[in-house]
Amino acid sequence: MTAGDRERKQESELLDRVFLTRVLEPGDEVAGRWLRRYGPGETARRLRDGGEPLPGMSGTRWGGLVARARRAHPERDLEEARRAGVRFVGPGDAEWPRQLDDLGDARPLGLWVRGRPGLRMWALRSVAVVGARACTEYGTHVAGTLAAELAERGWVVVSGGAYGIDGAAHRGALAAGGATVAVLACGVDRPYPRGHTALIDRIAEQGLVIGELPPGEHPTPSRFVLRNRVIAALTRGTVVVEAACRSGSLVTARAAARLGRLTMGVPGPVTSGLSAGVHDLLRGEAVLVTDAAEVVEVVGDMGELAPPRRGPVFPRDLLEPAARAVLAALPGDRAAPAAEIACDAGTTPDDAIARLYELRALGYVERHGDGWKLTRQAMISARIGRERC
Repeated sequence: MTAGDRERKQESELLDRVFLTRVLEPGDEVAGRWLRRYGPGETARRLRDGGEPLPGMSGTRWGGLVARARRAHPERDLEEARRAGVRFVGPGDAEWPRQLDDLGDARPLGLWVRGRPGLRMWALRSVAVVGARACTEYGTHVAGTLAAELAERGWVVVSGGAYGIDGAAHRGALAAGGATVAVLACGVDRPYPRGHTALIDRIAEQGLVIGELPPGEHPTPSRFVLRNRVIAALTRGTVVVEAACRSGSLVTARAAARLGRLTMGVPGPVTSGLSAGVHDLLRGEAVLVTDAAEVVEVVGDMGELAPPRRGPVFPRDLLEPAARAVLAALPGDRAAPAAEIACDAGTTPDDAIARLYELRALGYVERHGDGWKLTRQAMISARIGRERC
């Protein structure tokens, strides 16, 4: 095959796939089997011809697809996309993220991409941050902070462009000067929700806006649900920040788990219904995370560990165990003789006296005749230590 023949074949397949995005719904596994068996060219031809239904399709549904096929104009769709700064990326293209192939027969026919960066390279180091639309201030704060910290660490934040947690995640990544991708359930030239038009335009300038549907297509409830499988497959893992028990973001997390991706959840108040879905995930196989370092520990490379969490270190924590035992044996309301302190500390009087002189040099105890007493500094230190516990 000559270079010219290959170019013509690629152009023909591009037009067939663009045609099919106008005719078939995203995630249609029956259509996915047609593509695997016949290829996009033969599938498109039979839909245009409108003959006998392809396998697995009822006559009524086939008739609906044929009617759609009569209204499809792939050349016009590509021209409208070019005018809007949108390109079409299909399987086999250099920019195609190969992890989407894990979706099998539910794999997208192709993706409409708005924005300058290369999708494939960005997807290699990406994390989905999703959650409730009707979120709380806590959820907004956590999502924005988490996304900003991930962006600062060089990770691409992927979400669905919706109100609530999605929007907070996109804004957090943008505010940090980082990379973010919005996966829409409509044409990428028609931002939805309308209230996020400015945000989605900004994402397209600084990051990427992608979707399966051709220019001008509107979202539907089923398209939102099916869009979530793309978010799950595109990324290394999915973090759910806030989600009620019936939240659509749980669909993303469960799709990620089915695909062998990592699922994570940020806990919230047990009294909040908006965290109930997250807590249910955490009772299963999801990993509890509270910040970007913990997310990166889960999805990152070997050795990218979150720092251990420790409480504050007080001066008395630095004492040797024997000295701490003697200090703990001193009563708080009076002076005590060395023999009594030694007995309570489980040591000899001579050792107790030696430790008491060390503690006096450090300002913890003072001599009162034949007895020893805690100083005011030691009393305050002990009280603060108890309050921090």
